[in-house]
Amino acid sequence: MKKITITKTSDSKVKNLDFDNIPLGTTFTDHMLICDYENGEWINPRIEPLALIPTHPAAMALHYGQAIFEGMKATKHIDGTPLLFRPALNAARLNQSANRMGMPEFPEDLFVEGLKRLVEIEENWIPPQKGSALYLRPFMYADEAFIGMRASTKYKFIIMASPAGPLYAKPIRLFAETKYIRAIEGGTGEAKAAGNYAAAIRPTELAKAKGYDQVLWLDGKDFNYVQEVGTMNIFFKINGEFYTPSLDGAILHGITRKSVIELLRAEGYKVNERPITISEIITASKEGTLEEAFGTGTAVGIAMIEEIGYKDQTILVSKENTVGKHVLDKLNGIRLGEYKDTLNWMVAIEKEIA
Repeated sequence: MKKITITKTSDSKVKNLDFDNIPLGTTFTDHMLICDYENGEWINPRIEPLALIPTHPAAMALHYGQAIFEGMKATKHIDGTPLLFRPALNAARLNQSANRMGMPEFPEDLFVEGLKRLVEIEENWIPPQKGSALYLRPFMYADEAFIGMRASTKYKFIIMASPAGPLYAKPIRLFAETKYIRAIEGGTGEAKAAGNYAAAIRPTELAKAKGYDQVLWLDGKDFNYVQEVGTMNIFFKINGEFYTPSLDGAILHGITRKSVIELLRAEGYKVNERPITISEIITASKEGTLEEAFGTGTAVGIAMIEEIGYKDQTILVSKENTVGKHVLDKLNGIRLGEYKDTLNWMVAIEKEIA
């Protein structure tokens, strides 16, 4: 593994941050990790002060969309040790996205080591409040200056960090989209590609204009099967059992999704991964068996869902979300060391930088 060179800032901005009032997505830490891909290999991994990145107007990512990213969080154990949540899964998923988008894979050991060293430097930026965390954004994009339709020969891999509080403080309302689609089998839906989110912006804004918080995506053929929420995978509790759409090539392989499934099963709940129709959800709501619904994702953690708008109908969900709240508490508690990490999810960051 290549050695990461480190250049630290002499004046940290963390002293200016109010951890009780963290602006969403606009506050960034002092440093970033950068690595370049040239001549068929990743070279020069380095951590340096956060700064603007020189970009040629013909950079291929700007014209042909070769750009992927990951989302993860760093927290602190109650004993003060910085922790990462299942970073190897993010490293593997980044490379799955890279493969789908015709981009080079990034060394997974360097991915994890880069995260560790960046978080070690930015340890003071980790919010202490439960439910808050240091959000980490690894991403890769094509930066070769070339106008032409082919894979780029030059890329940049960067990790930046931003302290973040809880995204949703109260239960949310979803709007089931029946005109626009997010993804279809064979497309890029299971890749964490930037373009997937660009295509979702307009429908999401339309949903918000109607008073909803997020879009509930349905399948791209008949608008019958539930896929996922704009920034989350989705779970339903019906008659005591949990249901979540099976991964069919059009749904993101959520790491929080995977963790919630494992946690629920470890606590004795039955979790069914299978295609789910919107009609099933409507029927369960009318019959009073739709007991819970929540979304899962790195940024949101677990977001309780109280209502889904579908055409001219309103699908109501119980506001209790007892198990959802328990799982959220358990996940946050594991991240902070308040609960024993029996599933070995947390990776401690050892001090290595003098």
